[in-house]
Amino acid sequence: MSTPTAGRDTDAPRWRTTVHLGAGVLLGTTLLALGVLFRRPDAALLGLAPLLSATWGWTRRPHGPVTLRVVLDTDSAPGTLSARSVAAVPPGVELLRLRGVAPGGLVTERLVDATRGDRELTWHAPSARTGITDTLRVDYAAYGPDGVEEQVPRVATGPRRLVLPHPTPLGRLPLSSRLRGLSGPHTSRRPGDGTELRDVDAFRPGDRLRRIDWRATARRSPTLDTLYVRRTFGTAEATVVLVVDSRDEVAPDLATWNGVGAQRPDEATSLDLARHAAASVAQAVLADGDRVALDDLGRLARPVRPGGGRRHLRRILHGLALARPVGDPSARHRPPQVPAGAAVYLFSTLLDDEAPRLAHQWHDTGHVVVVVDVLPPVSLAEVDDHVATAWDITRHERDDRVHDLRARGVVVVRWHDDVPGADGARGTLELAARRLDRQDAGRSGVTTGGAR
Repeated sequence: MSTPTAGRDTDAPRWRTTVHLGAGVLLGTTLLALGVLFRRPDAALLGLAPLLSATWGWTRRPHGPVTLRVVLDTDSAPGTLSARSVAAVPPGVELLRLRGVAPGGLVTERLVDATRGDRELTWHAPSARTGITDTLRVDYAAYGPDGVEEQVPRVATGPRRLVLPHPTPLGRLPLSSRLRGLSGPHTSRRPGDGTELRDVDAFRPGDRLRRIDWRATARRSPTLDTLYVRRTFGTAEATVVLVVDSRDEVAPDLATWNGVGAQRPDEATSLDLARHAAASVAQAVLADGDRVALDDLGRLARPVRPGGGRRHLRRILHGLALARPVGDPSARHRPPQVPAGAAVYLFSTLLDDEAPRLAHQWHDTGHVVVVVDVLPPVSLAEVDDHVATAWDITRHERDDRVHDLRARGVVVVRWHDDVPGADGARGTLELAARRLDRQDAGRSGVTTGGAR
């Protein structure tokens, strides 16, 4: 989350006299006049109360403005939006009326006793959103003694915040067997410095002296005419490219897909699930010493280059948080460039043919492709028959795309499959990784370390 700053109103608020002053003066004067005219002291005494109230409120009216600022709470729990409203209250103010509006239209109203000076309140609202999100808006009004003076209602808005996705621990992941680099956590097919034995052979020019196996030499050449060295398979690292399809963002409520209704802040959208899934894959890959890159189908922006380490994970999370639909996406005539031998993880709702088309192209060129389906569970509550029929047609088209991808050898993982957390996706990814290991071992006859 970005560092919060205080949100406040810009124009200086002003005070205005309410109808209570005129009503009190008019009522009190009328009762006094009637009491004197009809010689009724009880009526005259009744007129003193509103007159004194109006006079007290006028003489004790506040002269300074009430200002309010909204400060975000960086220590709030995941899934919760927390903020503090800090009100500077001058002498003479008796009552504050606050109306907090959280993202999604959640409204909370409070009446606060302001006779003790400055007041600070805490606000909480559920929020499952990531990326650039709105925060709290507070409408407030202030009142002087007996409501004679009223400050013009004002609005204080908290700053927008950048919420980074929280990764979930994953197990083994499908990775490409075409490894790169001269070092890394995986055993490659080429000879080099490593831990897995390749063979024991006679010393040749270029072999390192520290690789001499003296036991094998003493056994095979007792006269030491020939030295024998232990050769190993070299190590290398895998590269994973995360491709996020940010061209659309849909919520579980089907009625909001046409852009008319408001999406609930406590329900994750498809892009929230995509950020969460991509962050989890990036953390798992970087934790094992491999490299991760990031690209976005919704924008023709410069991708995040492959890298490793904790700082690169922060860079990936920041790039995921900035991914969002921006107008009409630019047409791509060819898929984003992927390094040779890299595994591609595509996060999409599969609501159209663009993402499957790119996945087919990557798979046909020899890349390991994993498609992560990030469509949230769709709710058909409060939709008419026409919308329900349209969804049935869309759902069947999606199922056909998924079936076609799996038939061509592409791994398709459902990230949200009614299993708590990412347990369902974790199990599917581990099965795909083991299956890829068996395929690589069958082709090469050795363990290549293509999956973690």
